[in-house]
Amino acid sequence: MSDVSKDRAEGKVDELVGRAKSAVGDATGDQRLKDEGDADQASGKVQQGIAAVKDKVDDVVKKVTGNA
Repeated sequence: MSDVSKDRAEGKVDELVGRAKSAVGDATGDQRLKDEGDADQASGKVQQGIAAVKDKVDDVVKKVTGNA
């Protein structure tokens, strides 16, 4: 698995785990768990964004070097 794919997969997992934590925290009234879930979601989205940027950089490098 490439680094970009790994970043994207880990980011998606973090986002989904965060959604679950946030929902459980909201349902049980556990503000700490809800906040932790919100933070995990944000972290996952950032990680997925980094993967997208890496993809774009790879595309540009391939175009510039002719390795498309």
